[in-house]
Amino acid sequence: MASGKKPGPMKGDPRVVEAGRKGGQTVLAERGKEFFKAIGAKGGASTRQKYGPEFFSSIGRKGGEALKQSRGVAFYTTIGRKGGAAKRHSA
Repeated sequence: MASGKKPGPMKGDPRVVEAGRKGGQTVLAERGKEFFKAIGAKGGASTRQKYGPEFFSSIGRKGGEALKQSRGVAFYTTIGRKGGAAKRHSA
């Protein structure tokens, strides 16, 4: 290695996951949910400006295809029925 430093823990390492969880809880306690909503909105707006609305369509399509591959078409029938039932009960 050029820098002479040892590599740190890899992404997904339980130590990294736990540190991120603790950090997130601390920020939530200090700043509240509104802070996360605000930074999420800024990130979404920045992504929309950088890549355009077609980007969101393409990632949604990819996610839907991945879900169909992992859960099968019957999964969509199940969640559609649950959503329809919830809508009828709330109206």
